Amino acid sequence: MMQVILFEPEIPPNTGSIARLCAATRTRLHLIEPLGFSLDDRYLKRAGLDYWPSVDLDVWPDWQAFIQARPELRLIFTSARQGQPYHRFSFKPGDGLVFGPETRGCPLEILDQYPDQIVNIPIWGAVRSLNLSTAVGVVLYEALRQTGGLETG
Repeated sequence: MMQVILFEPEIPPNTGSIARLCAATRTRLHLIEPLGFSLDDRYLKRAGLDYWPSVDLDVWPDWQAFIQARPELRLIFTSARQGQPYHRFSFKPGDGLVFGPETRGCPLEILDQYPDQIVNIPIWGAVRSLNLSTAVGVVLYEALRQTGGLETG
């Protein structure tokens, strides 16, 4: 089973939409604090609709706590500026797909530890990056496609 990890997410509706996506795909969602909102936020709940009880959710106090608890998890990071195109990367069942905060992305000190495990979504023109919930959907569905996860629904 794929896992989605949101490192310090900032915008409640994005996280709510991602939670809904995770419920729809039976994908575990990890939130790494600090969060830019409260889990009781009405915008977060509205975006996730009534699917929150179906979300397999873990909340971690910080990156170190998450890493120490999940040492076996192969982490695949996303970046708007580096890495190989997501559709050329070979995903494996159970990968952890890591997405950084909306305004700054994953910290370089973390990305530098995983240089061969970074993917990006090609974009053209004046757009700097995609919305976080869109990016999670694109990468998650490609990972599921490659690993046969779409057939297990």
